[in-house]
Amino acid sequence: MPEAPERISLDVHAHLAPVFPDELAAIDGVSWNGGEKVLDVDGHAVGMKPLFDSHALVAWMERNNVARAWISIPPPLYRAHLQGDVARQWIGYANSGLQRIAEEHPGKLSPLPHLPLQAPEIALGVATEWIDRGHRRFGAPSGGHGEQVLSDAAYEPLWRALNAAKAFVFFHPGECADGRLTAFYLSNLLGNPYETAVAIGHLTFGRVFERYPDTRFCFAHGGGVLPMLAGRFERGFATARPGIDTKAASPRSMFRNVCVDCIVHDPDALTLAEQVFGPSQVLFGSDWPFPMGVVEPHSQMAVLEPARRKRIFCDNPERILKETGS
Repeated sequence: MPEAPERISLDVHAHLAPVFPDELAAIDGVSWNGGEKVLDVDGHAVGMKPLFDSHALVAWMERNNVARAWISIPPPLYRAHLQGDVARQWIGYANSGLQRIAEEHPGKLSPLPHLPLQAPEIALGVATEWIDRGHRRFGAPSGGHGEQVLSDAAYEPLWRALNAAKAFVFFHPGECADGRLTAFYLSNLLGNPYETAVAIGHLTFGRVFERYPDTRFCFAHGGGVLPMLAGRFERGFATARPGIDTKAASPRSMFRNVCVDCIVHDPDALTLAEQVFGPSQVLFGSDWPFPMGVVEPHSQMAVLEPARRKRIFCDNPERILKETGS
């Protein structure tokens, strides 16, 4: 018999789109075509079939020896333009849907309830509700929430609540608003890692990382382009560039409490992420089922030496599982 693939203890970055037609019928702007298996979200057709099939995800996990996955909604479902009761209705549907899917696969799937950062007060309500239910893991967009930035004072109550709960928050880029990136798939290839670095920049220089050290902040795609910019951030701090609080902790020191996933598609880029954030802070993520992810983990990560793979596949994720109440 062929040898079983290496065990992967946890995938922190897997996507599913909850589809419960009866509930969807009451939500404006979203419709489900069951025959074609296409979800229309605000005029955008979401047609990647595995997103609607939790059994396909579990089958993929079994083939690749992935023990557990934390599931979050994909970016087309963020609907970052929504406010007020409409936003509450949609986020309530999406998060309860993730919970229902996870309950169908106990011990395999766990939800990352979505925090709608375009509406800080609603995000706080979502966090508080789920924390009161004993849940400490969340998903959030790292961009695409209009002109608001994550260093804004409006988010302070949310950061306080998450920190008090010692929460884990997985940040994934939303829609990139730069029109120059519409060609050549650059909105994903460049826009996603750029948006992640913008989020980390605001959380760094806004002293959010420093003031809320008990929150485990985790970022998709290896922290985006931030590892390449870490020295530049440090230099801006050391030379007291305008607007930077030099009484704060240095950027490089704050990055050591930040987690990232391993999705960078280049061993040298992964080495840089490990150097910036620390070898113990890189977790396995697949971005399932998207082709820009690590959906063939054992072949895509085969270039790494075994001890390094084990650290990313097992040691680091198992520590996070213990920290967040596995």
